[in-house]
Amino acid sequence: PFTLASYIGRTLSLLRTLLFSTRMRRGPLTPADLPDLQPATIATVVARMTYLLRIGALSSIAAISETLGLLAAVTRALPLFPERLVGALIGSVVTAIRARLEDLVATEEGLIYRWEVIDLMLAFLTGAVRWRLMIDRRGLSAIDEYDWRDWLRQNGASERSLDSCFVRGMYDLPMAYENGDPARPGLAAGQAIRTLLRMFFTYRGALFWKMRSGMGDVIFAPYYEVLKRRGVRFEFFHRLENVRLAPEDSLVHGEKRYVEALEFDVQATIKGGGDYQPLIDVKGVPCWPAEPDYAQLVDGTRLRREGRRFESFWDRRRVRSKTLRVGEDFDFVVLGVGIGAIPHVCQEILASNQRWRDMVTHVRTVATQAFQVWLTEDMAALGWNEPPVTLSAFVKPFDTWADMTHLVPEEAWTTPPKAVAYFCNVLADPPDTPARDDATYEAAAREEVRRNAIDFLNTHARHLWPYAVTEPGRFRWELLAHEANDKAMPQGEARFDTQYWTANINPSDRYVLMLPGSMRYRISPLDNTYDNLTIAGDWTDNGFNAGCVEGAVISGRLAAHAISLWPPLEDIAGYDHP
Repeated sequence: PFTLASYIGRTLSLLRTLLFSTRMRRGPLTPADLPDLQPATIATVVARMTYLLRIGALSSIAAISETLGLLAAVTRALPLFPERLVGALIGSVVTAIRARLEDLVATEEGLIYRWEVIDLMLAFLTGAVRWRLMIDRRGLSAIDEYDWRDWLRQNGASERSLDSCFVRGMYDLPMAYENGDPARPGLAAGQAIRTLLRMFFTYRGALFWKMRSGMGDVIFAPYYEVLKRRGVRFEFFHRLENVRLAPEDSLVHGEKRYVEALEFDVQATIKGGGDYQPLIDVKGVPCWPAEPDYAQLVDGTRLRREGRRFESFWDRRRVRSKTLRVGEDFDFVVLGVGIGAIPHVCQEILASNQRWRDMVTHVRTVATQAFQVWLTEDMAALGWNEPPVTLSAFVKPFDTWADMTHLVPEEAWTTPPKAVAYFCNVLADPPDTPARDDATYEAAAREEVRRNAIDFLNTHARHLWPYAVTEPGRFRWELLAHEANDKAMPQGEARFDTQYWTANINPSDRYVLMLPGSMRYRISPLDNTYDNLTIAGDWTDNGFNAGCVEGAVISGRLAAHAISLWPPLEDIAGYDHP
């Protein structure tokens, strides 16, 4: 169950397992050293633990393991055991473990990384007791005002652990750097712990699973096909410009404000007035392309020549406007744009609703950057001798790497490459917010990412792939694969132009942050301020307020419930129902 008591019990069990598998100076613990843990009553459990603490028996790993096993069983038995009693016992045991093991384990060769994780778990257990999280009805949300690293420090975590690759990775993976500045990390403590607890205790098989193709192909294309077959009507090339509310003076007594119209710019029209067919076939798989099919568009040749950027916030060109009206074109609205776009499409709501203004002020976003390279040599030939990896806590400006070589068979190459590597990280915001009519900003951002990627490959790729460089500062650019004959192949750094890179700077493309103090400003899809409007996205208050597919799916199901009362809240997996 998604309860804090259950998570704490599992944490104690994991801590016991880590200690069990840690080779101490006295040798490894064997299963025979572990007592049978069958706590019977409050009195017998408390008496046993009190005895172990009083005689100092926690100097042995066997006694520590027994005590942790008792605690884990106690937390699973809540509310049979009073929460205050359990908290007091956890506090006493954590103090004893830290005093006994820190100096010993942290100096042992090969045990430092394990101790760092143990140290962080002890800090979490200490904080859970000190903040009375099992008693506070807010649970982990009670500590969302604190930065995760600061909260761990307050509860005894060592500076070694706080600067460990494990902690750095927890900031890198959710892009937790305000304004894209690595010197400004920020991660709400409660949500950080909730994320870790779900990662540690609710996964099946592995913490991370790699998709068998691009996300557009394995997630969004199937969604599109299923919905299309169910009769959903899709209108592409429509840019939302305004969510228009009914004027207050038009409402009858007691009536809530509602959305009376949606105003769009139509960017392109379809030949013959039919439906746009967005998917392309790649080796028998319906895939989402990177560019539109101009052949389906009226004046498509001219639109391509003019360089229309349909997904660009800064490309304001249109062929006409369209207004949808309540009662005629729609009844309910599910607003699924990214929160970065809310100030631009919901100005009437923001002008009249303080909660929405607070949300867009405090729930911040960050631009991101990514690049992908296809390589003519495999990872082993480049010097990487480990299995295919998803890696974070590396160096900036690209601290996260995923080996995506398994995707090569899904791609239509004449001569398939031997490896594919994907890198990403935050992208620093410019000092001044670019104007809506700034035609140069996108190109400048893309050039910044291109330069960052080239510098990264020259400077840092050697730490991952020692044989990918000829000398420090010189990446082997001939490694980059491209579908072209040798005579047309660019040479040197110019060869990078045949690869893929992106600057995710559009308001809806920016990544949603989980900054300390921001979580309480999120609005739930269940909020009924407006009669016919709900919201959906990983930026909403959905019970798992993290920038991930899980949060987006929970939010979408909550939006469905807000409209139809289906699915029942208790059937929405992962939703922490109040």
